[in-house]
Amino acid sequence: MFWDLRSAKFAAGSGAEPAGGYYIALVSNDEVVLLLGDGMKDACKRTKSRASLEDAVLVCRRESVFGGRSFAARARLVAKRSKEHEIVIDCTLAAAGSSRYPEMWITVDGFVLLHVKSLQWKFRGNETLLVDQAPVQVIWDVHDWLFAGPGAQAVFVFKPGAPPEIKEDSGGNSIEDDGTDFCFFLQARRME
Repeated sequence: MFWDLRSAKFAAGSGAEPAGGYYIALVSNDEVVLLLGDGMKDACKRTKSRASLEDAVLVCRRESVFGGRSFAARARLVAKRSKEHEIVIDCTLAAAGSSRYPEMWITVDGFVLLHVKSLQWKFRGNETLLVDQAPVQVIWDVHDWLFAGPGAQAVFVFKPGAPPEIKEDSGGNSIEDDGTDFCFFLQARRME
């Protein structure tokens, strides 16, 4: 494994993830089999290896976030489009003796795309949302948030594309799908 982060450039709001000017390379049998970043030429020169004939494909990305009621992350939800989206998950839990039911909102780029009411009955579920006019499946499991107390975690999976059962409508027309198997896993841990 070889890396060079000395010239890494960071975009505003991208956090600790560099936007360019770096590489992290994994070499096997004198071939760069995996490269993160944009420095293929520099990586091949430094490692005295050749570039792989096949391009690597990002299959999944996992991020862990911590909070009380609101959890935020940035991710590319549609692989062919390079725009990063800001994902915010808000949750209100019912206090003991309260008549309010727990609710959850999933917001992408400031727009509420999903509002789940009566979360105590819908703590696991899935929906297909439209992000940049492309379908994105969202699967959630917030059981532990509701029933396990402080320190409990919830899991959210964002997968580009329509679910298999609706990829073709009754007229035989295909719904736009980018054909990737990429998933973004978000683990959200409640700390209150």
